[in-house]
Amino acid sequence: MKHLFLPLLIMVMGWVGLIAPVDFPSAKISNGLIEAELYLPDAARGYYQGTRFDWSGVMPRLEYKGHSYFGIWNPAPYDPKLHDAIAGPVEEFVAVGMNEAAVGGEFLKIGVGMLIKPDAKPYSFMTPYTLKNGGKWTVKTLKDKVEFTHELTDAGGYGYVYRKTVKLTKGKAELVLEHSLKNTGQKPIETQTYNHNFFMIDNEPTGPNIQTLFPYEVSAEGKGFGTVVKAENRMIAFAKEVPPGENVFSAGVKGFDATPEDYDILIQNLKTGAGVQIRGDKPLEKLVYWACHTTSCPEPYIKLSVKPQEEVKWKINYLFIAR
Repeated sequence: MKHLFLPLLIMVMGWVGLIAPVDFPSAKISNGLIEAELYLPDAARGYYQGTRFDWSGVMPRLEYKGHSYFGIWNPAPYDPKLHDAIAGPVEEFVAVGMNEAAVGGEFLKIGVGMLIKPDAKPYSFMTPYTLKNGGKWTVKTLKDKVEFTHELTDAGGYGYVYRKTVKLTKGKAELVLEHSLKNTGQKPIETQTYNHNFFMIDNEPTGPNIQTLFPYEVSAEGKGFGTVVKAENRMIAFAKEVPPGENVFSAGVKGFDATPEDYDILIQNLKTGAGVQIRGDKPLEKLVYWACHTTSCPEPYIKLSVKPQEEVKWKINYLFIAR
């Protein structure tokens, strides 16, 4: 495993996020067309140490033909344990076993580990849960890909081997996230997973120049929908810019069928002509949309059901466009 350690000084969208000159474990990959940087899992020195998102695949930078697609979007003071101090096409797994766990007991977040349930309140992604068992991470870095393996065994009956490869396709402006999850424990794993897709296409503020398109008619309700943003004519489009400190949100964009063919999303920057086509190979379970001033995020969910000793595989393809 090869780690490249780079100091970080980031300027985003008129605000300056100054992060102390710490060397975060990182890696760079390229296929000659795309260049990207990833922050690697590390419980002591990693850029992201929160308990919400899968620790693999954090990507503060991806560039293609002079366009940028990901960056540090969060203007909050940097804290490695902040739930959303993260960047890129990062993923979260819905908590497993929390409802069954007693107060003081443990529940599972795949890609993070076993967390302690502090009280009887429902799961909240904003809560900084205590990590009891972080499992074991193994990372292999090659020229055009990074291979992550997370192994976890817990006395309470949960166990898994989670593999994720972040790779750039040879000769193509494409990023592929390949996943496998093998249940090595005694308890079944029933969960959902989604990619938050923290897009920052050419650092364009979220507004009329950002559109998200679908191959079917969509509708949505929620914060800002119908005023700041509208879901109609097969797209989510903005009537005006989302101001700093504000956000829009829909917990359920409707219109898709539960087929892999409908896991098909195009987000684009109309000003610069850059965009990303996102396709998955599993049926959509749910589609969430969230955006703030600095980032616009279609969040496609899929369902995972893995019995003991079973293994499931899935992938997501990102085709980068530069017109």
